[in-house]
Amino acid sequence: MQDTTRSRTALVTGASKGIGAATCLRLANKGYEVYGLSRSKPGEEFRGTWIRCDLSNRDQLASELEALLAKTPIDCLVNNAAWPFADNLDDLELDKLNASLDFHVRSTLQTMQAVIPGMKERRHGRVVNLLTTLLKGSTGRSAYRAAKAGVMSLTVSAALEYAEFGITVNGVAPGPTATDAFYDQNPPGSEGEAYFISQIPMSRMGRPDEVAAAIEFFLGEDASFITGQLIYADGGMSSGRRLG
Repeated sequence: MQDTTRSRTALVTGASKGIGAATCLRLANKGYEVYGLSRSKPGEEFRGTWIRCDLSNRDQLASELEALLAKTPIDCLVNNAAWPFADNLDDLELDKLNASLDFHVRSTLQTMQAVIPGMKERRHGRVVNLLTTLLKGSTGRSAYRAAKAGVMSLTVSAALEYAEFGITVNGVAPGPTATDAFYDQNPPGSEGEAYFISQIPMSRMGRPDEVAAAIEFFLGEDASFITGQLIYADGGMSSGRRLG
């Protein structure tokens, strides 16, 4: 059973910026003990324990997870780290496809395999995997979509396999969100930004804290009977285009 005498612990990957940073701050403000994994150092607003780790390095990730779990149990896991580079099928290199699959699918599986055994022992746990609205269809992100489809498959499989242990596994799929990663490719006021906003029925970019709110919902006890599900936090983009 869950130990109610201590704060709930949460591990968030890709914790230094954007949605990951917003999630860490939101959870810390709600009383979670937060551990953040990322290559770059978080900003001053980060509240928790930061662990420098490159998720593309499986040995380094294994070592950091082992060291963390030797010190504390993890109640909640948020697989947020992402690498959404642009591509098209004609020019997509196999090595880059393999790198995307490894970064997203392998690292998600690796973190779940490390953290879930403890959750099974305690018969309680929460896992949220970040996906993407691009699962609904898009051009120019073939490798990223393929990798996130693999993460979605892992999410559903894990939800079914671990349900009997009181562990829920769900996904959150953000739409275009106002992060540094987005604006690095689509500067404010650019045609790229305008195009994405035109695809969103709410006619604006999402905020990282809005996506973090959906993540927090799945981690909370109010969602204890929800597993294997996906929330699109995308301003209606996944539902279709608005006419007129």
